[in-house]
Amino acid sequence: LAAKSGGGEGSLDRLLPSVSTGLSPRKRTTSQCKSEPPLLRTSKRTIYTAGRPPWYNEHGTQSKEAFVIGLCGGSASGKTTVARKIIEALDVPWVVLLSMDSFYKVLSSDEQALAASNDYNFDHPDAFDFDLLTHTLRKLKQGKSVKIPVYDFTTHGRQKEWKTVYGASVIIFEGIMSFADKALLQLLDMKIFVDTDSDIRLVHRLRRDITERGRDIEGVIKQYNKFVKPAFEQYIEPTMRLADIVVPRGGGNMVAIDLIVQHVHSQLEEVRCHLCTLASAHQAQPLPQTLSVLESTPQVKGMHTIIRNKETSRDEFIFYSKRLMRLLIERALSFLPSQVHIVQTPQGEDYEGRTFHGKRITGVSILRAGETMEPALRAVCKDVRIGKILIQTNQDTGEPELHYLRLPKDISEDHVILMDCTVSTGAAAMMAVRVLLDHDVQEDKILLVSLLMAEMGVHSVAYAFPQVKIITTAVDKKVNDLFHIIPGIGNFGDRYFGTDAPPDWSDEDMDEPSY
Repeated sequence: LAAKSGGGEGSLDRLLPSVSTGLSPRKRTTSQCKSEPPLLRTSKRTIYTAGRPPWYNEHGTQSKEAFVIGLCGGSASGKTTVARKIIEALDVPWVVLLSMDSFYKVLSSDEQALAASNDYNFDHPDAFDFDLLTHTLRKLKQGKSVKIPVYDFTTHGRQKEWKTVYGASVIIFEGIMSFADKALLQLLDMKIFVDTDSDIRLVHRLRRDITERGRDIEGVIKQYNKFVKPAFEQYIEPTMRLADIVVPRGGGNMVAIDLIVQHVHSQLEEVRCHLCTLASAHQAQPLPQTLSVLESTPQVKGMHTIIRNKETSRDEFIFYSKRLMRLLIERALSFLPSQVHIVQTPQGEDYEGRTFHGKRITGVSILRAGETMEPALRAVCKDVRIGKILIQTNQDTGEPELHYLRLPKDISEDHVILMDCTVSTGAAAMMAVRVLLDHDVQEDKILLVSLLMAEMGVHSVAYAFPQVKIITTAVDKKVNDLFHIIPGIGNFGDRYFGTDAPPDWSDEDMDEPSY
């Protein structure tokens, strides 16, 4: 393991010069993307290598930018193996593994012809779309969602469908030209060069290309000597001096990998935002104007009395919860934009009414309890579209983590009713709002509806997203040390679905992921 300084970056506009050489492409039969598969199972946990947003602070943004590790090295040097071993040893649940292979430029018709005749140089820096790559990595580092192109090496073009990837705690970016651009280098918190002997790299290429790509040994050796070896010597090996750490022998150097992991852990150490401090700046102030509470009529108060009573049977709990949900959804609809619409009655007279003034209404439920509100929304909104978001609490850190979402592709133009049954600290609701914003939903078109909220959750959401409308049937004053709303309603999901949570679960753990 060799530690090196990061000097010399300031004098670089583009690290490597543009040199036109007639190198042929690396032939591949299938499209590959190093971000797949999205799961990496270790003996300790499942690591999500497709990326998901971690904790967001009181401003609705990621608490800290992701730590970006750049992995550079020659072709078949073992970069992917090193990346996988770092991921396993880090034991961080949310990781993005980003490959340069996804960012080859779209070829013109002339370039397509050159590629077809093996005369296009895929091992030159100009073959990569560094502008798109830098833009994508910068957004990922900031915790924002991005679209990743899927490159098809058979057609030398990008597939129609791009992948959506979210920010994570750690981003590992690997590729032969990882250090070949100044703007890209500035985004890397740690730069690692995998230095593997050329003979070993040739053996790796022989094994891979013969067994996986059906090539003959003569062709592989010819390609290596004519294309790969010169490209390494001219473009890749000189960037070794920019590395913070050089790892000899690739993935077999566990001493180097252990030292890398120790350093990353030291960088990730920080005082986590305690959930109870999120709304501290506003906790003693009046409730925000964006909050609307259903009028506490005798009927509403009576239904709350029934569903809050721990002795209430499940059937009654479901019945009166549904009644409240219907009233709540009707109340939420009154905040949607409308316009005057004149119709003619059966008596031939004009009636001045109102209609919804917008493109569509989409409901999004925070699983699992929020899903119980979907029938009420469907009952009052004909043909409404439904999306789902699953947020679970990390038992070790207490942080909400996004595990799954299914949203309509064109949700960006919709008014969205975000549904959850209870909101205490507001953490999961804030994450759900952030996900909607990542999908280009306008903040002022989001309505958060919940049967019961704590003041802390109201302040947190309103402070982070001041344009989101918040609608609920009641607001309770307190949240206890277990993040239960006091006096509260209990674990809504367990009471509604008839399931029993383990005694050490809070209201807002795995099966009731609402904050």
